[in-house]
Amino acid sequence: MKFYGRAWERKNLSRFYARNDQMTALVYGRRRVGKSELIKQSLRETDIPSIYYECRQTTELNNVESLSLLIAEKYGYPRLAFSGMEEVLDFLFQQAEKEKLIVVLDEYSYIRDTVKGMDSILKALIDQYKDTSHLKLIVCGSFVDTMRSLLLIQNPLYGRVDLTIDLKPMDYYDSSLFYRDFSNEDKVRLYSVFGGIPYYNRLIDPALTMKENIIELVASPGARLETEISMYLRSEIAKMVNANEVFDALSKGYSRYSDILSQSHVSSGPTLADVLEKLIRMELVRKEAPINDEHNRRKSGYYIADNLSLFYYRYVFRYSSQMNVMEPETFFDRYIKADFEETYVPKIFEEICRQYLIRQNRLGRLKEPFEKIGKYYYDNPKEKTNGEFDIVTWDPRGYTFYEAKFRKTPIDRKMVDREIAQVEQSPLSCYQYGFFSRSGFADDVRQVITYTLEELFEAEG
Repeated sequence: MKFYGRAWERKNLSRFYARNDQMTALVYGRRRVGKSELIKQSLRETDIPSIYYECRQTTELNNVESLSLLIAEKYGYPRLAFSGMEEVLDFLFQQAEKEKLIVVLDEYSYIRDTVKGMDSILKALIDQYKDTSHLKLIVCGSFVDTMRSLLLIQNPLYGRVDLTIDLKPMDYYDSSLFYRDFSNEDKVRLYSVFGGIPYYNRLIDPALTMKENIIELVASPGARLETEISMYLRSEIAKMVNANEVFDALSKGYSRYSDILSQSHVSSGPTLADVLEKLIRMELVRKEAPINDEHNRRKSGYYIADNLSLFYYRYVFRYSSQMNVMEPETFFDRYIKADFEETYVPKIFEEICRQYLIRQNRLGRLKEPFEKIGKYYYDNPKEKTNGEFDIVTWDPRGYTFYEAKFRKTPIDRKMVDREIAQVEQSPLSCYQYGFFSRSGFADDVRQVITYTLEELFEAEG
């Protein structure tokens, strides 16, 4: 299958390989985000010899034997006998004294759990061969906390990692390349369910409709991804009940800490704080402070960052009993269809528009590059009201307000005037306004910046 996206990461790995001296790279990110495929693709794009080894959740001896077999196949040797992982890696560092060699230790946390002092072993070998070897060592893993700990000052490997790639989910544009034959509207809907995880997007069948793909992959008993989220959570969280409670509250739209605590059945504030912190580290939840008050903890909100998790808890987890006794299409039409189209997708569309602005900003295509993007929160004590604008940017000239509408009818002048009036009644001082529209614009609205759905999916130059 064709490889999509990850241009920045591939470029950095290419530069990493091209260096003549010994170097170490750390590649990590949540499960299914595409770390292994990225590394394999980068190896296909270089002529430097490589050994790719996926560590196993088994004994040290078993891992040693498996890696030894790869080495024997690589160099045409009879199978070599090594006493432990340190001896195997020492052999590879020595081999790289003769010629460049790339060695990948994927799922490093497994071997780290098995071999006592594994980090110290790597540190000693890196230091020993730093002036003589040309080895390019890539350490890769999915347990984000474990992999990040390798960068801490108290870890033996501190200061010995030359390249760090914290691989994030793809944005809406790169994700849409997996299902390029669908309409732009359905690309928005598919992204709203499967997000930026390449593994999920590879499963989308172009021969099926958008609705059929959602039913086949997640919204039916025994669907391919029906248990994906719960399995991922169980791999890293001991008390699933608390995680389910938090996700359920977040999926209903509760974002403030106090609201999550009152709406869920988590036993205490400290327990909730622990669960949220764990989910943030797993990159399933994000904490977002308003752009105009970044240090105000009270105004910060918590949001499900992974689209499949959001869809799962909003529809599948909540209505699992109904789903298990109903015909899948009937279940979709009764419990998903209306809310999905009228509330769920329009909210994700706002995130897509935010990603579009970031993408254009990075490419230098905005007339006035912004330095911040986020939500704008305001209080009006006099009127005893408060509110929030979802897409606001800040640059040296001031704020720009954006409104995103995923609706069947075009945006007209009255709607623009109404949105601008709402902004003017708040403390938000804008110097320009922008509007995103699924269905285009009915009237002349040249006084504001306009973006159509087609522009969001135009091929990059």
